[in-house]
Parts: sequence; C-alpha cells; structure tokens
Amino acid sequence: MIVLRAKKVKFEVTYINLQQRPDWFMEISPRGKVPVLKVNDEVLFESNAIAEYLDEVVEPRLHPEDPIKRARNRAWTDYLPDFTPALSAVYYTKSRKVTAEAIKAAPDALAKLETALKERGNKGPYFNGKKICLVDAGYAPFFQRFMYVDSKLKTGLLEQFPLVKAWADALMASSVVKGSVVDTFYEEFEKNLKRRGFWVAELFENKAAAAE
Repeated sequence: MIVLRAKKVKFEVTYINLQQRPDWFMEISPRGKVPVLKVNDEVLFESNAIAEYLDEVVEPRLHPEDPIKRARNRAWTDYLPDFTPALSAVYYTKSRKVTAEAIKAAPDALAKLETALKERGNKGPYFNGKKICLVDAGYAPFFQRFMYVDSKLKTGLLEQFPLVKAWADALMASSVVKGSVVDTFYEEFEKNLKRRGFWVAELFENKAAAAE
C-alpha cells in the first residue's frame, strides 16, 4: 500500500479476514499471507517481491539509481526478518516478565539501524533523504505497530537511538504511511492483541475503562 501510494498508482483493495481466509485467497497466496498483488491475470505475493516489481514498472523509482546504494537499500530490506521480531517480541508476549526481557534484548537490533542511518550519507528525514524509498516502505508498518503499543508501554527504546526515532517519527507523520491503513486499523490491532491473549492488551482495556 505504501509503495502504491508513494507512486500514485490507482488500485483497488480487497480486505480479507485473516482468521477466516477465503478459499480463493489461499489459492493465490502460497503462505496464506498478505499482501497479494493481482496485475491483470498475474498474481504476485510477498511484500518485498511486490515492492521490487512496482519499482521496476512504475515511475518514479523509489530505489536509488546508484548500484551500490541500491544494493545497500536491498540489504537493509533483507534485514527486516531479523529486525522486526526484536520489536514485535516486546508486545507479542503473554506476560509482563517476558515483555521486560524483550525490551532488554531489543536495543541490539535498533543499534544496527542507528549505524545504518549514520552511514546513509544524507540528513533524512527518510532513509534515502527527502523522498520515501522501499526501505521506508518496509520498516514503516512495524514502527507503526510498535509506536502505538509503546504509547502505553513507554519503553523508551526509540529514545536511546535518536536517528531511528527521528526516522520513525517522520514515517508516522507521512500522509503516504498514514493513509496506507484503514481508519479502524488501531481498533482492529487492539482486538487482535486481545484475541491472541497478549499481555499488552490489558493496557488498552484500562484505557477503554477510563474512557467510560
């Protein structure tokens, strides 16, 4: 969604219930995951593959033109499977104790990103400078979830890494990122936390009780 919006591509979205995946979806998504992109009669799956395809066929390019910089960008999108568990482990837990342990472990992954931002050769606000790129599109959804939960947890993790925090703040302020989710995104996110029995859901229940 972020890449499509950044490139101003006209598209239609079909939302599905991941708790009850329809048969037609399972036929086109080998791993049963979203997103899936249908281009005419062709179907593409996996976020990075979809993003790379869109960047090849739709202007403007979001990857750097310089081959070295482009390769480094791809390397940092490849780092996502190592990075995202470090953040999601903070809130996808069943107890306060495990959350505390995950908070202690998370800085290692964030420190690597801080180094990458120091070495990027520009002042931001995004990974490659003034325009959103594929690295931004890859990391933004995970910052979006973490920062929402952290508004309650108040871990202080991002504050330890000023470049990462500035980057994440810029992404969350972007209309391209904000418009990439439905209006009920955070409500549904809270419901998912509760449905899966994660401890942090209690923090949002306390918020609901206070509002009543």
